[in-house]
Amino acid sequence: MATQSMAEGVSRRGFLTARPAPAFRPSPPGTDAAALAACTGCGDCVAACPQQILLVVGGRVAIDFDSGECTFCNACAEPCPEPVFILAPTMAHHAAISDACLARRGTTCMSCRDACPEDAIRFAPRMGGPFLPALSATACTGCGACVAPCPADAITMRQKDPAHA
Repeated sequence: MATQSMAEGVSRRGFLTARPAPAFRPSPPGTDAAALAACTGCGDCVAACPQQILLVVGGRVAIDFDSGECTFCNACAEPCPEPVFILAPTMAHHAAISDACLARRGTTCMSCRDACPEDAIRFAPRMGGPFLPALSATACTGCGACVAPCPADAITMRQKDPAHA
């Protein structure tokens, strides 16, 4: 059986738009690492999520902000048969803006600021270039509203520092 090379198996568009798996996968509100250990991957929370941003990865529930944001409605917790959603519905992560940001590369863009419901992303003026983003990790709720609108895929989620959570 001949093996197909990666270049033959991926379209040009797929190659250009493919993203590597994130180093950190955010979990739904009201969970922590210990609670996620109880997740059986049944998918009841996925089906209940009105935003359709939950998925099961590696047998555990996770969030994919590429298609939307979390509204903290807690609908995911209601059908869960296991003690996974045991905490108040807050996130254990916050957004981070990478150097892939268009504004940081000299192109005017404020799509993340416009999408953020908490005004956690502000843009500071600078001489000779577009305004630069500044994210307040303390104001960020981790809802992910800024992720999908970013045309450069420059926004990721990072685990909150337990000392500042």
